[in-house]
Amino acid sequence: MSAPARSALSREALRRLVYASLMVALSVVLPYVFHLIPGLGTYLSPIHLPSLFCGLVCGPLYGALCGLAGPLLSSLITGMPGALYLPPMMVECAVYGLVAGLGMRWIRTGKTLPDILVSLLSAQLAGRLAAGAVRAFLLASDGFTFRIFLTSYFVSTWPAIVLQLVLLPMLYLLLVRVRLLPRRYLVKSTGKETRPCLPKF
Repeated sequence: MSAPARSALSREALRRLVYASLMVALSVVLPYVFHLIPGLGTYLSPIHLPSLFCGLVCGPLYGALCGLAGPLLSSLITGMPGALYLPPMMVECAVYGLVAGLGMRWIRTGKTLPDILVSLLSAQLAGRLAAGAVRAFLLASDGFTFRIFLTSYFVSTWPAIVLQLVLLPMLYLLLVRVRLLPRRYLVKSTGKETRPCLPKF
């Protein structure tokens, strides 16, 4: 491998490490800030945002690690989530980061925005199913039903789902525009995206 190629890989590894570290920190800060307003944290699920975004920009490994570390540190530092909700939250966020990262690795529509949206939707569904399975196992004796699962993870949290689908693609594209993230595809002089130009992570 040539020296320029090794240098590019080193920069890419450093970029992912910096973004992943920032996302873990935000996993502690965002829930604390949102919960200062009663009910806001419950409806918008701010702790989900960093792990999803980490998966999008850093890949599945960093995304999963962020999803595990973020809720754990938040619980230890701020007490949120509580001990009962910590295991399903860690699983949920880890699956978010993992599936979002895998989506960005495998999904190549030729357009950045559809890639992001499909990855996010896949991660949102997989993470909620995984968390529901963990909660059903832990709370089986307390009557955790399918109806409670749907209400907890879809009906009452639809504002969080919408927020993630709107905010995270906008943030990703903004960082690309200001060159804090590399372009996912080459761009022709016509302005249309063509073949992938990012290394797979």
